[in-house]
Amino acid sequence: MTAIVPSVGQASACPDRLKPVPHWFADYLELSKARIVMMVLITTAAGFAMGSHDWMLMANALVGTALVAAGTNALNQYVEREHDAKMRRTRLRPLPDGRISPRAALLFSSAISVIGTVYLGLAVNWLTAALGAFTLTSYIFVYTPLKRISTACTIIGAIPGAIPPLMGWTAVTGALGAGGWIAFGILFFWQLPHFMAISWIYREDYGRAGFAMLAVRDEDGRATARQAILYSVLLVGVSAMIGLFAVVASAALLAMSIVFAASRTTRNARRLFMTSNLYLVAAMILLVLG
Repeated sequence: MTAIVPSVGQASACPDRLKPVPHWFADYLELSKARIVMMVLITTAAGFAMGSHDWMLMANALVGTALVAAGTNALNQYVEREHDAKMRRTRLRPLPDGRISPRAALLFSSAISVIGTVYLGLAVNWLTAALGAFTLTSYIFVYTPLKRISTACTIIGAIPGAIPPLMGWTAVTGALGAGGWIAFGILFFWQLPHFMAISWIYREDYGRAGFAMLAVRDEDGRATARQAILYSVLLVGVSAMIGLFAVVASAALLAMSIVFAASRTTRNARRLFMTSNLYLVAAMILLVLG
């Protein structure tokens, strides 16, 4: 994440109103993967809005979820700091670049994770807090080490990745229910073509860092493309539970997966990635409206 820093002329013209973002603050935002946290909050809010519009309760759910998500992301970067240093796209992150020390990163990530979990328990309910804790522990202690062992890491990692909308649902209802599981299913199946596209785009980087992604071991990309198609088909089925427009959106994602399978270029992988992002936005809106 980049801070917006005024030019010299701008700073001198209005020194009191326009100030640069402190470097340490920007570094900790990057350590927390603020943009991913924002996506987590959008999906959590969608799961919440399916059952209620209690804005105060939603705010509490989002604050706690944001802290847990940020802590999870920061812990992940702490664990993978040596691997991040080997990849072009991650070597300038705060830890491999030396802008934040490992000790500071561990203390920060652990503190906000614990605070976020306790906050969810006290301000929302303990089921939602437990789901947040499960997301963190399964991501850090199962998915993260599995990335260097097995190509099954992607589907395993999709489980904690799909928990946020379920947390939104339980924040309202205090129980696991059909609506929450539908939201979970949509996010779970969406992640697979989404991450297949990402892993194909950055397969050389992942290979350099020693990650056992399917795209790294799949030389011609056929298996990667088949996985994208398979989970896009399953996504169409789950999308049918929230309406025709969701089916149309998921069908567009399936079509782009087929295009990627026909020609496994980086350009088509990027198109699949962008289409998956558009689907997610549409699906979350439809969940709320439905």
